[in-house]
Amino acid sequence: MASACRHPRVRVVSRHDDTEFVECLDCGEIFDSEEFRDMEIEDTAETENLKDES
Repeated sequence: MASACRHPRVRVVSRHDDTEFVECLDCGEIFDSEEFRDMEIEDTAETENLKDES
């Protein structure tokens, strides 16, 4: 099974009204920048949970 891309490098590709779209420079996925922020928050929470379990 392939590991999921964590989208470490992104660039803005479009802005429409109040929405900004970014592209991952590693896998090419394009998504809403709010989604990206949510992914970062989830990753941080997972990392903190792993530290607490240790």
